[in-house]
Amino acid sequence: MLDEADQRIVKALRQDGRMTNAALAEAVGLSQSACLRRLRLLEGRGVIRGYTAIIEEPQARDAVTVIVQITLDRQTEEHLSRFETAVRRLAEVRECFLMTGMADYLLRVEVRDAADYERVHKEQLSRLPGVARIQSSFAIRRVIGSRG
Repeated sequence: MLDEADQRIVKALRQDGRMTNAALAEAVGLSQSACLRRLRLLEGRGVIRGYTAIIEEPQARDAVTVIVQITLDRQTEEHLSRFETAVRRLAEVRECFLMTGMADYLLRVEVRDAADYERVHKEQLSRLPGVARIQSSFAIRRVIGSRG
C-alpha cells in the first residue's frame, strides 16, 4: 500500500521519469534526502520496476493500429502456451493480453494500411495455433498514449 507521499512520487515520475531527485523532491513536497530514500524503497519493493524511453519510430507515426480480439478453440494451458509462443514471433503484434470475457486475447497490431493488415490476417493471425475466431477493429486515432 502506498502512502500519499509515495503516490505523489509515482505520479510525478509517470509524467517525467527523467526528472532529477531535486526536481522530484520539490514537486512532491519532500526534502531531497527523504525523497531519494522513498524512491529507493519504491524501487526495492518493485513498485518502480524500471525506467524506459518511449521511442516513436518514424514509420510508426504513419502506421495503422488494429485492435484484434482472438478466441481460441480451447483454453487449456497447453493451447494458451502454444498460442503465446507463436504470437511472440509476429513483428506486427506490438502488445498481446490474455483476457477475461468474450475473447481470449487482445492484440495491438501495427501495419502500413488495410492491405497490409489483410496480409497479416491471412498469413499470420489466422494460422496461429488454436485460433477459432478473429475480430478486428481499426483505430481512428490515439487519444492517450502510454503513461507508464
